[in-house]
Amino acid sequence: MIHLNIGSNLDSKYGSRFNNISIAVDLLINSKIKIKKISNFYETPSYPNNNFPKFLNVGLLVDYNNSYLDLFKIIKKIEKKLGRIQTKKNDPRVIDIDIIDFRSEVTETKELILPHPRCHLRNFVLFPILQIDPNWSHPILKKNARFLINNLNRKFRIEITRLQKNVIIQT
Repeated sequence: MIHLNIGSNLDSKYGSRFNNISIAVDLLINSKIKIKKISNFYETPSYPNNNFPKFLNVGLLVDYNNSYLDLFKIIKKIEKKLGRIQTKKNDPRVIDIDIIDFRSEVTETKELILPHPRCHLRNFVLFPILQIDPNWSHPILKKNARFLINNLNRKFRIEITRLQKNVIIQT
């Protein structure tokens, strides 16, 4: 299975952070990526600068028949279409789509590291995974999401809110 995470902390010409993420999901579907499950929205403070707008994130469990590099290229096109501009690391952004885990592959290329190198440290990745795929195990650490969440420091375990709001799919 393949895990993606989509985040946004800026409004765009398409609307709110919620709209940005919902449109990104529609564009993934239109790109022949089969969505199996989508988490609720999760909201977290911006890290490391809490003065930036809060982030919304969702986790997706998807199926895709081609390579991770093909998927990566599709993701980059979607980010560009939604108005993502490459800025400094951790700056606010309209959209951010990350491949968290691609069929448990472990690889490192110039463009991409799999699994995502910091996924086990991010509450906004782990909580959605726990919701949609509680049996998932980190391909390198061989630990599940619950274990990894419990190993986060207390601040990161409590600075996340699961919203009772879901992605709206138009496609």
